[in-house]
Amino acid sequence: MHCWVGAETGQEWEPISGAVKHSGRVDDEWDMYEATFKVPGSFGPIGAVQVTNYHHSEMLLGDIEVFPTGQEESAVTFHCNSWIDPSHCTPDKRVFFPARSYLPSQTPKGVEGLRKRELEILRGTGCGERKEHDRIYDYDVYNDLGNPDDEKNPTTRPVLGGKEHPYPRRCRTGRPRSKKDPFSEERSHKDHIYVPRDEAFTERKMGAFDTKKFMSQLHALTTGIKTAKHKDQSFPSLSAIDKLYDDNFRNQPVQPEGGKLRFVIDLLETELLHLFKLEGAAFLEGIRRVFKFETPEIHDRDKFAWFRDEEFARQTIAGMNPLSIQLVTEFPIKSKLDEATYGPADSLITEELVEEQIRRVMTVEEAVANKKLFMLDYHDLLLPYVLKVRKLEGTTLYGSRALFFLTADGTLRPIAIELTRPKSKRKPQWRQVFTPGCDGSVTGSWLWQLAKAHVLAHDAGVHQLVSHWLRTHACTEPYIIAANRQLSQMHPVYRLLHPHFRFTMEINAQARAMLINADGIIEGSFAPGEYSIELSSVAYDQQWRFDMEALPEDLIRRGMAVRKENGELELAIEDYPYANDGLLIWDAIKEWALTYVEHYYPCTADIVDDEELQAWWTEVRTKGHADKQDEPWWPELDSHENLAQALATIMWVTSAHHAAVNFGQYPMAGYIPNRPTMARRNMPTEMGGDDMRAFVEAPEKVLLDTFPSQYQSAIVLAILDLLSTHSSDEEYMGTHEEPSWKQDGAIRQAFEKFKERTREIAEQVDEWNNDPDRKNRHGAGMVPYVLLRPSDGDPTDEKMVMEMGIPNSISI
Repeated sequence: MHCWVGAETGQEWEPISGAVKHSGRVDDEWDMYEATFKVPGSFGPIGAVQVTNYHHSEMLLGDIEVFPTGQEESAVTFHCNSWIDPSHCTPDKRVFFPARSYLPSQTPKGVEGLRKRELEILRGTGCGERKEHDRIYDYDVYNDLGNPDDEKNPTTRPVLGGKEHPYPRRCRTGRPRSKKDPFSEERSHKDHIYVPRDEAFTERKMGAFDTKKFMSQLHALTTGIKTAKHKDQSFPSLSAIDKLYDDNFRNQPVQPEGGKLRFVIDLLETELLHLFKLEGAAFLEGIRRVFKFETPEIHDRDKFAWFRDEEFARQTIAGMNPLSIQLVTEFPIKSKLDEATYGPADSLITEELVEEQIRRVMTVEEAVANKKLFMLDYHDLLLPYVLKVRKLEGTTLYGSRALFFLTADGTLRPIAIELTRPKSKRKPQWRQVFTPGCDGSVTGSWLWQLAKAHVLAHDAGVHQLVSHWLRTHACTEPYIIAANRQLSQMHPVYRLLHPHFRFTMEINAQARAMLINADGIIEGSFAPGEYSIELSSVAYDQQWRFDMEALPEDLIRRGMAVRKENGELELAIEDYPYANDGLLIWDAIKEWALTYVEHYYPCTADIVDDEELQAWWTEVRTKGHADKQDEPWWPELDSHENLAQALATIMWVTSAHHAAVNFGQYPMAGYIPNRPTMARRNMPTEMGGDDMRAFVEAPEKVLLDTFPSQYQSAIVLAILDLLSTHSSDEEYMGTHEEPSWKQDGAIRQAFEKFKERTREIAEQVDEWNNDPDRKNRHGAGMVPYVLLRPSDGDPTDEKMVMEMGIPNSISI
């Protein structure tokens, strides 16, 4: 390592070099090197350090401390945390700046050139295939989900990104085009998909290697069993589902490396081939023995919760997808789809039916006016895909609506479900409304359970594809790429956002490799099948707006809140756990962001004239979200409020929004009947004849045939368990302080205030969860809402559960 650069001389000094020597071990992970430099007295403050690695392999550089006077009080610290390539791979010297933040206009003269050159290096030239050690950030469309060149199983998927299928952009890899499809990028035959080197998991990232290996094993299981006879086999009974869960697995001793994940991988490696040979009951027992899943919290607390209408409704506001429910503002409910293709616009749910279900305590007009009707409306999003999906093997789809009534005690009660299949060339449109108990018969009760299963499958798909993947993972990647291309690492905004971008690009790359790819886990496990990610493009086109990703604006858009004259929000459902907790978190984030912005930008002109900031925001819009660049709702970064709102929105999405939709997946969806990810069988009332007779004779069997198969369930449970697990080195909101914040007393004080506020919020959440008046989060056998409860991740904390804690970034 060598070279210092003077800071305030008006020009760059000639580098002053010094060789380093190994001086000992810091701990089991880090080594220490030292060097001595002779510096003239006129050199000035130290503005940067340049580093060259003469080793034969890359090295992870942690911190550099420079002592200009030789005394500790003179220390200048450079927090690097970056991989340094050997000089024979990358001849450019690496540059690191001190922890103190500078706006572009405040950059010390001696490092202005270095600041600009470093950004030019990170932007690259836009040419060539990226190598594993590269640090280049650039954009591309999602054209690598299919594999047209695979000789055994060629697959193609539409390019996502562009006029036909609008989509956020992902990181460019520069891989060659497919030989058989010029629009697709060739898929790598290696495990690695390029991300800039410092975006990849470090060895300190718990399970980094194991996660990749586990995903590979699941991928092998997904593709290797395609022709197995038992792939479509249903569970023989509801009690058979319970056999998937085994307390012995929960009580396995945690190993030093890998823990539970390591245990699963070892079992997969030794048992996978044997598992493929099993049939029938033996296969189910093999799955149980290999995976031995923990009992999900929803089933552990109350084995019958999944069956109850009250819990079905409660999970729309306190479950793993509380972002879809919306207020009914007009009646009859209307579709916006073309009537000639998709049938009448008016819903089949009538005033008479609603008033009958609410026992005529009020008219529908009064219910709408008094904000008593709410719905999950997936009719228009799903209906255009129904006929396409029904051509696929082992899945089915409807356009659906589920209607709920807000009762006097503040809880929701489901009152109707409408399922629709559009007309085809050979069949007229079919649609039907189901109600609790329907006609009061046992048959009607079972039909209601089947209708709920279909709605739950639709909600599970929208949750995974839209609320989770699209709105957090996919839409965040452009912010990360643009930040590294346009914001210097010494820029205060870069340093504010940096903790919220940790490992997201690596996780997204792994998702493209094994989760959202053609024939991947998502396509094989969720109702839309091969149209899954294409469906998320439709949602992006029709629904996504940056200005509506802030929690208050999202609630207002869905009619779940209104802004009062004093600026405060009034919720349509007072006891709405996601919104209650989320608004506390949002307000804390917004206050922290605004204080930060006001400190570094004393006046509005400083914001407008910040060339790096404006270039970053322009690139987010014009390149990262290019398909929406001309939308009028993009905010201008021309005031403290607008900048703080934009930054708080990104910080909210990457932390609390993601936590709310990610870490509750296994506790809630790990019990298959509670959240089936797909429906495999059409409603018997649609099919009639033999299907209806079979249903009347054995309704439980039809319900089990509608749920995912044993094989699909095993895959889903394994991946949900992985996604829902916090990393041991997780950086939780309010606990991780960036080194640059410590350099400024005012910023450090503001962060301490934010930290204290997160502790207060945790106490408030605990209080609400123990309040018997809050019936949507407290009750016998009820899973309390802790997804947005701040936590420091202390494993000895008795209150800590699997889904608790808000990481700063979109991480697992």
